[in-house]
Amino acid sequence: MGLWDCLSRPIYRLIDCEGDMSRNAAVTEEKILDLAEKMIRDNGYNGFSFREIASGIGVKSSSVHYYFPAKSDLGVKVANRYSERFMDALGDPADAPKTAEAVLNKVHGLFVSALQKDGQMCLCGVLAAETPGLPVDVAMEAKAFFDRVTKWLVVSLSRTDWGKGRPEDDLQAQALSTLALLEGGMMVARVQGRPDLLASMKPQLAD
Repeated sequence: MGLWDCLSRPIYRLIDCEGDMSRNAAVTEEKILDLAEKMIRDNGYNGFSFREIASGIGVKSSSVHYYFPAKSDLGVKVANRYSERFMDALGDPADAPKTAEAVLNKVHGLFVSALQKDGQMCLCGVLAAETPGLPVDVAMEAKAFFDRVTKWLVVSLSRTDWGKGRPEDDLQAQALSTLALLEGGMMVARVQGRPDLLASMKPQLAD
């Protein structure tokens, strides 16, 4: 639905046109984000261009720039959206599994699903590996992902029998070691061409 199509409608239909254009814009933005996320997860932040995004969804490069003036704007939005979706999948720590093993398994399951079902790496893990060459705001968004997942693990573990009464530092160490295992495990499984390997790399609780 273009502007000319809207202007050619009777005046009482203009409000419908505005709604159509708004919906179309939202769809285009979502397509840009979807393709950018896939490209980053496959090839890294420096592995795609606006021209490739535009070609992939059938629009002009200027259209991509309309939604995201700079590549860093797109990178921030993609990383933020990925983080939000991941946290939604984890849910409220108050509703987390009741045992420490089940808490770790929930996070493990999300990583396994991403690699086996989607065949893709953790987006923020890919960005973290590129931190020295990233725009600061994109790097900060990737860091925020790890901070949020770490906090979820700490809070969730603290509510289990294993975690109750443990020092904060111990809970933090368990959360970080879990993330390190899963991110590193993803890389090993990918380079080996064996997505199934990650399923066997289950996080272990410290004594």
